[in-house]
Amino acid sequence: MLTQRPIQTVTPASPKRVWMALLLPAFLLLAGCTTTQVRTAEGPQGKPIQLGGSVVMITPDIELSEVGAGGVAEPRKAWTETARQLYPEAARQRLTAQGVRLQPDFVIPPDMPPERRVRQLELLNQAVSISILQYGGSNSRLRNKHGKFDWSLGPGMIELQRITGADYALFTYLRDSYSSGGRVAMRVLGAVLLGGDIGGGTQVGLASLVDLRTGQVVWHNLLVDQTGDLRTPAGASETAGDLLKDFPK
Repeated sequence: MLTQRPIQTVTPASPKRVWMALLLPAFLLLAGCTTTQVRTAEGPQGKPIQLGGSVVMITPDIELSEVGAGGVAEPRKAWTETARQLYPEAARQRLTAQGVRLQPDFVIPPDMPPERRVRQLELLNQAVSISILQYGGSNSRLRNKHGKFDWSLGPGMIELQRITGADYALFTYLRDSYSSGGRVAMRVLGAVLLGGDIGGGTQVGLASLVDLRTGQVVWHNLLVDQTGDLRTPAGASETAGDLLKDFPK
């Protein structure tokens, strides 16, 4: 249940459908090489909220693909496994450098069925993130009467606090694609014949920080990058810096 003023009900969708819904608003934001959309909840004094406890990073949902000559993205297992090792380490290094107190990462097995409570909480976070992207803009009627960024996943998130011992959970979703040789050739040909770029690989990331004691979304960021590369330590570090931009301290 997503509680907001006015109260809305959100039904968790499958991860594939959720990610497809994420892609549309993400690409609409493309205005340059790198675009971020950071939103932070405000504290009682009207200032950006500050952390009051430890953070657990939920194992990031990451998949890397190769874009063929025809524009179809095909998942690449080896690239994905590399990114699943490099990005979490880069994220931990960045957060630790900022003084964030981290708990051990919490792993949700990819094959965990949706009827399990922990999986339901993860899917609920995805659904709320979709709603934030669709309706959480500066002029949205779903912001509260004071114009604040005010979203909640509800009190059920306290179950993750009991399991992890953390006060906040960081959820991360990353999809990165890279042009094949054939796609690069097609882009060059398109530029010559059509006078424009037919598109290639793109990196899309979403991160949200949830207070497990209350269910409040305290920070949220959408990243769209046309140059990022999660297959190298340097690229993973760059992505972590962009995706964790303005992370609460």
